[in-house]
Amino acid sequence: MAFSRSSTAAQTETTRRLDAYLSDNNLKAVWFADSDSYAWLTGRSNIIDRSVPTGVAAAGYDGNTVIIVVDNDERGLVREERFQGDLDSVEWSNDTVEIRRSPTLPNVKIVNFKWYASSLSEAVAEHSPTPAAADFDVPDLESIDTSPLRQPLAETDIERYRSVGEDTAAAVEAVCRQLRPSDSEHEVATALGGALDAYQLDHPVVLVAGEERAQKYRHPQPTDAKLDGYVIVSVVGRRLGLYASCTRTVAFDPPEWLKERQKVAMRMDATALAATQRVASKKDGTAADVFEVIQSGYKDAGYPNEWKLHHQGGAAGYASREWVATPTAEAKVTTPMAYAWNPTVQGTKSEGTVLVTQDGYDPFTLTGDWPTQTVQSYRHKDKVPRPDILYQTES
Repeated sequence: MAFSRSSTAAQTETTRRLDAYLSDNNLKAVWFADSDSYAWLTGRSNIIDRSVPTGVAAAGYDGNTVIIVVDNDERGLVREERFQGDLDSVEWSNDTVEIRRSPTLPNVKIVNFKWYASSLSEAVAEHSPTPAAADFDVPDLESIDTSPLRQPLAETDIERYRSVGEDTAAAVEAVCRQLRPSDSEHEVATALGGALDAYQLDHPVVLVAGEERAQKYRHPQPTDAKLDGYVIVSVVGRRLGLYASCTRTVAFDPPEWLKERQKVAMRMDATALAATQRVASKKDGTAADVFEVIQSGYKDAGYPNEWKLHHQGGAAGYASREWVATPTAEAKVTTPMAYAWNPTVQGTKSEGTVLVTQDGYDPFTLTGDWPTQTVQSYRHKDKVPRPDILYQTES
């Protein structure tokens, strides 16, 4: 299965932002080893060990060239597999440095160091012009927060993101259609992990709650408990740094209140999305402005204190949440940008990753093959399609 890489247009937008950052901060280079930021700059992966945020290679930008620093142990993987097909020509300057021209990136320079003689941070410090900044600990380099640079999304970020969202939802729904009340939460989680793997998606979050635990916990780690009357599954799928959040509810013999509360959660989801679009149109609109509307929506719905029991979500992209909305959050709300709001209402939840633009909403995690309702915001006239409950009967 092939996935598109960064295009010339998107890379131009990325380097434009980096050029401005270098100029504004009087720097000569910026470096990224965090796996998500590395993917944002290069459209490729530096991940070997998924248990740590820093990958095996660092990508730098000096205003003209993308510089990849990697040890000789991983050189072949980074150079030959993850840049394969995008390298036009090769220039050798010595035994450890290659300069390669790529049609989808600026000039690319790959620098190797001996794994047993140096660390990644030491190698970056050796090869970087100064002054410079990095998103990991490098001697004598300043630190950089990449998240503001990644917002809003560039056009080819959006193209790749749509694929990540569609595949995440397809994997989750395929598993959900096979569920039975006698299944355990652990069994469901294992099946979800396998389905996401089949789509080449990492899954940093897999939450499963059957009827009993869904009413107790907002972030339920799976246990051996049976699903019984209904189940809520929530996952985050990640590919090349982009994160898609997706929640689905399956009912077998549900409590009477489930349908009504799910409708409230869906309408709260629409309320947050409508507020996001309006706040983004303001010059100084912040996450706190959206949160104020969310609080009012819960009051209108008859659940005035529900927002206190669970975070409501926020902007998504090259992080599961680039920021989370709170009553005092000062993060800027932008478009076009992905948002993953996740309102909960006493045993129910509505969540998905939606691209919000000036003109409307593009739900990345709707497949068209799942029960869906177009519901109205509590505070605006906007109507947004949100995933509903799938009712299953044992065959």
